Amino acid sequence: MHIPVQKKIRLGFFIAFTVIIVASICSFLVTKTLLDNARWMNQTIEISKSLEVITKQLKDAESALRGYRLTQDTAFLRPTMQERSIKIEEEYMLLRRITADSRRQQLHLDTLKKLLEKKYQQLIAGEAKLSVRQTDTSAVQEGEKWMDKIDLKVQDMLHIENAKLHQKSRLQDFFSAIWIPVIFISSLMAILIGIYSYVTLTREFRLQLHIESRLKSYQHDLQQNIKLLNKSNEELEQFAYVASHDLQEPLRKISTFSDRLQTKYGEQLPQEASDLIVRMVGAVGRMRILINDLLLFSRAGRITPEHIEKVDMTQVLQEVTNDLEVSLQEKKAVVHIAPLPVIEGMPTAFHQLFQNIITNAIKFADPGRQLVINIRAEQENNQCRIYIEDNGIGFDPAYAERIFLLFQRLHGMSEYSGTGIGLAICKKIVDSHHGHITALGSPGKGATFIIELPLTQTLYNE
Repeated sequence: MHIPVQKKIRLGFFIAFTVIIVASICSFLVTKTLLDNARWMNQTIEISKSLEVITKQLKDAESALRGYRLTQDTAFLRPTMQERSIKIEEEYMLLRRITADSRRQQLHLDTLKKLLEKKYQQLIAGEAKLSVRQTDTSAVQEGEKWMDKIDLKVQDMLHIENAKLHQKSRLQDFFSAIWIPVIFISSLMAILIGIYSYVTLTREFRLQLHIESRLKSYQHDLQQNIKLLNKSNEELEQFAYVASHDLQEPLRKISTFSDRLQTKYGEQLPQEASDLIVRMVGAVGRMRILINDLLLFSRAGRITPEHIEKVDMTQVLQEVTNDLEVSLQEKKAVVHIAPLPVIEGMPTAFHQLFQNIITNAIKFADPGRQLVINIRAEQENNQCRIYIEDNGIGFDPAYAERIFLLFQRLHGMSEYSGTGIGLAICKKIVDSHHGHITALGSPGKGATFIIELPLTQTLYNE
């Protein structure tokens, strides 16, 4: 199945846009995870560092006490145990802030707090005893005991942080490993789609250039054909005019000689000869009407932009009914005209259009009832639909298309007069105004002619 180029390009850009969106989301998630892991790893390192500092400062304090005990050098007691405990407390408070989001570590810090307070008391007490030169081995043993407890608690906290650090390191390694493939695959797909779009657009551009070249060639040929067609039409119109003009003269002579023959020798001619002369005169009359109708048909629908103007259709219909006033009075017809819009076109063509249709309604009026003609219009956007309804004899719907053809009659010459050109002229006028005409009929009930016309001819002229 062939897929249009526009759909291919649209699909390609949609896929590329989707790939970019997915790649952006994946990049955001991976980057966020990497940053979170880095933050957790830094936090774990800071916790481990603070715990090591606390442990080191406690051991340094004990070593200072032992050094002074052995050497009696007061330099070992600087800084004092009180100052050392303050520094340890600062590290402890830092741990409190760092582990604020870890309930488990906070519980360990609560226990560590009690152990440190006990250790502070031992250190300060040990410093006081040394200043008065008292030696108590039980105090040393008690200090080592509490120090062991502090070491165990610190080891528990370090174990938690090491486990967390191991887990975050694994996640860090995983996301670091998929980061490059994700970027590479998404970039590769975007590049491939870009290449495909470029190739497709280039092919479409070349095809468009080829089509434009062919269109220019066709346009040139079309212009030449239009010139030839216009020339042929002019020649045909000239031929029709000359032919009709030349035919009118023999017909006039036949009619004149027939009248003279009947006037001068009518009483001497037998009845059969008189009848032949009457039939010949009737045929000449019909021939003259047919020639005039053909001329009328050849000239109908010939409109040019300079002849187009705004036409008040209501006024045109009023003029038509005034022209047909005598015929309408003979049929005692009633014509109802609803307000019609203003339409761009040729006034004389519209006058001929409505005159032919109303004349057709008068001709095919039902003798058993009064003729009623209703004319109304519907407007939608730039289109106008005009309905001309009558209650005449109607026609079979099977002949709805045939009645608009040239020389097509549904009734014999003896029943109704005419050459079968009137409705063909109507169709030609409507077609020349870029419209459409249809007919609906029902035998014995009447007929409806529907004329669809654009309100403006500007678009078609352009």
